[in-house]
Amino acid sequence: MTNENPELDKDKAGSIPQQAADGIEKHDVTAVNSAVGRELYNKRQQIYPKIIHGKFRFVKWLALGVLLAIYYIAPLLRWPREGSASDQFVLADFAGRRFYFGPIEIWPQEVYYITGLLILAGVGLFLATSLFGRIWCGYACPQTVWTDLFILVERIFEGDRNQRIRLDKAPWSFDKAWRKIGKHIVWIIISLLTGGWFVMYFNDAYEVLGGFLTGKAPIGSYIFAISLTATTYLLAGTSREQVCTFMCPWPRIQAAMLDHDALSVTYRYDRGEPRGPHKKGQSWDGRGDCVDCKQCVAVCPAGIDIRDGLQIECINCALCIDACDEIMVKLGRPTGLIAYDTEDNIVRRSKGEKPFFRFIRGRTIFYGGIFIIVSAIMAFGLLNRKTMDVNVIRDRAPLYVTLDDGKVRNAYTIKILNMAGTKRTVEVGIEGITNGVLSSDDSKVVNNKLIVETQPNKVSQDRLFVVADPAEQKAPSVKVRVIVLDKEKNQTAVQKSVYISGKQ
Repeated sequence: MTNENPELDKDKAGSIPQQAADGIEKHDVTAVNSAVGRELYNKRQQIYPKIIHGKFRFVKWLALGVLLAIYYIAPLLRWPREGSASDQFVLADFAGRRFYFGPIEIWPQEVYYITGLLILAGVGLFLATSLFGRIWCGYACPQTVWTDLFILVERIFEGDRNQRIRLDKAPWSFDKAWRKIGKHIVWIIISLLTGGWFVMYFNDAYEVLGGFLTGKAPIGSYIFAISLTATTYLLAGTSREQVCTFMCPWPRIQAAMLDHDALSVTYRYDRGEPRGPHKKGQSWDGRGDCVDCKQCVAVCPAGIDIRDGLQIECINCALCIDACDEIMVKLGRPTGLIAYDTEDNIVRRSKGEKPFFRFIRGRTIFYGGIFIIVSAIMAFGLLNRKTMDVNVIRDRAPLYVTLDDGKVRNAYTIKILNMAGTKRTVEVGIEGITNGVLSSDDSKVVNNKLIVETQPNKVSQDRLFVVADPAEQKAPSVKVRVIVLDKEKNQTAVQKSVYISGKQ
């Protein structure tokens, strides 16, 4: 190979496989890049997180238990709803076009409530990140929760970090086989429970559960459950930290949420450096508290070294804090070498100033303000939510009918939505027509008002005819308002329409 690029040869000497280099022409840049790229690609290194005990590990176990309990119990809970098609506490019923959450029943036309919830979730995540860093990722993210659960199962079958490393390096034997197979069987069971349970959020839980056990569930439910089973097994069992590092966009987005006042898991290098091994009885003068034991790395589920500073792989689970505090206690040194802290506080301590935390600042006020405003709007909407609506469809073929006496009749289809759990009797009137007379084939008319009895949680449909003298109308086309009144609940629904008078 001709040496056209000495710098490339110098930097990459020994990097390009010889058999590839021998066949590369001097102008074949693509081949050079391909060969170098294959060598530069780093195969994933298996991470073996070590078990640690401490306050943050306890919080993570607590979060795991609570969140899993909510996930598995929520679809089984019931909430009595009079007249509703379902009494499941949480249900996204796409077939019935409803979303149920406790006493709240969301209809298709109220999708803005779902939009509000999504806005609250996003802004709440921004606010939490600006205050406490990636606290969501470390404690509440489903990837974190299920990965913790899978690692727990792995630890039960294969032991702690050192035992798992030795087991993976050992040749295959009966002991290794049953531990590996047993672990994967339990993983698959957990994944199947996870995928199957998620289906219950979209169908009646007890019907789905019974159908699954008897083989009578819809084929779509099985396909959906199997897909989620495979996804759970892949993401929590094999991919793990790669999901957070390469698949999830949040590590990149969080950079815009953080500033020097945001709390985050931080190595206090002002206290820890210079680091190095420490022997018993040796003075601590002229050196830092970090003894380079690498226990923070051993417990990290992402396999990073927190001492290298803020990294996108770090999920702020704080297990490194527990590990470091344990070592500091053994050495008789103050805990908190790794802690929730800010970059500004490290600078303040290095200057001899007192550290402090600023939770109220521009971005937290902004995110908090948006969160409060959206919450208030949604609360006001729910408290003043109407449970009745009307839709008016005017006949277009024909536009109108001229009667024998010269008067003109328009026909309308009235659809009244009753979102309450009880029957309700309403009056339907019309405004905007001079001396208009109402009639119907299906309902009675009292005092020129159509009396309609609506069914609970259903749409009641009726035909409405309006007859008027065209000579008394102001224009050939008159704008009208169809008004539906529920006197008992003092609720009104209004829909605009048009009356064609046929006036020349």
